[in-house]
Formats: sequence, C-alpha cells, structure tokens
Amino acid sequence: MNDTCSKAEHLLNSVFDGAGFELRASALESEAGCLLSIDGTDSGLLLNQGGELLDALQQILNQALGRTLPKGQRLVCDANNYRAAREAELRAMAQHAARQVRTTSSAFVFGPMDSSERRVIHLSLAEEQDLVTESIGEGNARRLRVTLKIPASQ
Repeated sequence: MNDTCSKAEHLLNSVFDGAGFELRASALESEAGCLLSIDGTDSGLLLNQGGELLDALQQILNQALGRTLPKGQRLVCDANNYRAAREAELRAMAQHAARQVRTTSSAFVFGPMDSSERRVIHLSLAEEQDLVTESIGEGNARRLRVTLKIPASQ
C-alpha cells in the first residue's frame, strides 16, 4: 500500500509540474486507502464544474494504480476539503429526502449522481428501517430513489 500511495503522489505531482499548475499533492494512508491532498494556488481549477477535474484525476489514478491496492481500498483525491464538505452536503440531502418520503409517502428521486455520491446516500440511510434506497437508470443518468419500505405482511 505504501508504495502505491507514494507512486500516486509522484504521478500527480508530475502531471501538475508538466501542466504548469501551482499544485502539490501529498499522500496520507488511511483505512479506506490512500488520501491525496492537493494544495496550491491553482486548487480552485480542480473544483470547477462540481469538481469534475478532481474526479477525473482520481479516476485516472484508480485506473492506473488501483489494482495494486488491497480489496476495498481506493485512491481518493481531495482539494480544499471538498470531499468532506460534499459528503456532509450529501448526508444532509439524504436526511431531507427521508423526511420528505415520510411526510408525503411518495418516492424521492435525486438527480443524476456518480457512484461515490450515491453510495454516501445509500450508507446514510442504510439504518433507516422504514426506508429503501435503490439506484435507478443507466450510465451518467443513474439516479437514486428513496421510498418507504413496504411491510412484508402486505
């Protein structure tokens, strides 16, 4: 794991240097894998368009080096604590959806989300005994639906 984390840090810094970005990646190992924290005056570029460039860098790293990680671990890129803030926002959205579903008894469907964002919501509501979450749709249009659980006796 240490070697993979180090390689990911080196690869990112090489990309940043080659592109002329004022960015520096530093790697930190965690239980979930390797967190690559990116800092510098150009970090805002990574967060434009909902963090698309940050997501793209993470995807490239996971494609290039992810196979060398232990099962269940992954490489995560973050800049300006964006991931933590987005996760907190998604958890709040999940709680809002839960309240809506309970109040109206109607399904709540989130807009298109990538798999990591859907996963945060699934996990946020996993302990809610009266609710069910499911991913629906295909590809980039994949969404998450929250509904009331139908009791088994009905």
